[in-house]
Amino acid sequence: MEKGRILLAVTGFHPQRWRELLSAEREVVLEPDGASDPSITYAVVWKQRPNLLSALPNLRAVFSIGAGVDHIFADPTLPDVPIVKVVADNLTQYMTEYVVWRVLDHHRQGMLYRSQQKKKIWHEPPQRPASDISVGIMGLGTLGRAAASVLLSLGFPVNGWSRSDRPMKDVSTYSGEAGLIPFLNATDILVVLLPLTPQTQGIVNYGVLKELRKRNGLGGSVLINAGRGRLQKDADIVRALEDGTLKEASLDVFEVEPLPKTSPLWSHPKVFMTPHAAATSDPVHLAPIMLRQMAAFERGEKLENIVDRDAGY
Repeated sequence: MEKGRILLAVTGFHPQRWRELLSAEREVVLEPDGASDPSITYAVVWKQRPNLLSALPNLRAVFSIGAGVDHIFADPTLPDVPIVKVVADNLTQYMTEYVVWRVLDHHRQGMLYRSQQKKKIWHEPPQRPASDISVGIMGLGTLGRAAASVLLSLGFPVNGWSRSDRPMKDVSTYSGEAGLIPFLNATDILVVLLPLTPQTQGIVNYGVLKELRKRNGLGGSVLINAGRGRLQKDADIVRALEDGTLKEASLDVFEVEPLPKTSPLWSHPKVFMTPHAAATSDPVHLAPIMLRQMAAFERGEKLENIVDRDAGY
């Protein structure tokens, strides 16, 4: 196989660092030479514009810059070539850090203490052990399993839910529609790490949040979403916080991003927010992985971490 060129097609951030690193081994372009440019063999993308890839005759694979791939499937003319998702140790580490940080902050009553500090209140509330607080992870892929392992080591009982059965040692696992309610009923802190598919869009809604366990050592149930924004219904989260269905929430993703300034989530006293920063894709780590995959593919080896188009992840 000839090397060919890489098409780097990204929206929402400056591509220069990615281009520099990928150019270490291959020619990289930001636009093809016409709709049917025969020199393009790989595309590295984030929210590429529709129809950009459809006519490239020698395209061999598409690589996602981010952990999610729903942005790729947003293009209805996507060609029938392998789609490779990001799996990297540093990305997994970042997400694990975020999940553990937010679980511990809620568990150790960070919001209460920050509120007391503003009011100059010196009061120590009762603190329950981690063994009393059940963490439920929706999505037991690479990221979910890594976070579960660390939470187990800290003494938290961990539940896991996924669309299909994904057993994991020391984790109480549930799957499919039949397993969702029992999973929620056994969960105090809900961590959402699902991929976005037509089946999971809007899954974090009021009806689901109502099923979380409320009589617990936290004094209420907690939501942490570090997956995809359209997994949740922002208005349902606000409703759940207002009526006590949720005690608190940590949100890294939102239905519309950047979050509109009119959203009540910005100023809600029970919400901790980050700007889709839980696990930022670092080109220093990810570009070499992509280049190694391309080289191996050209030697006749199989691509790793290929997306299942039927499942959507």
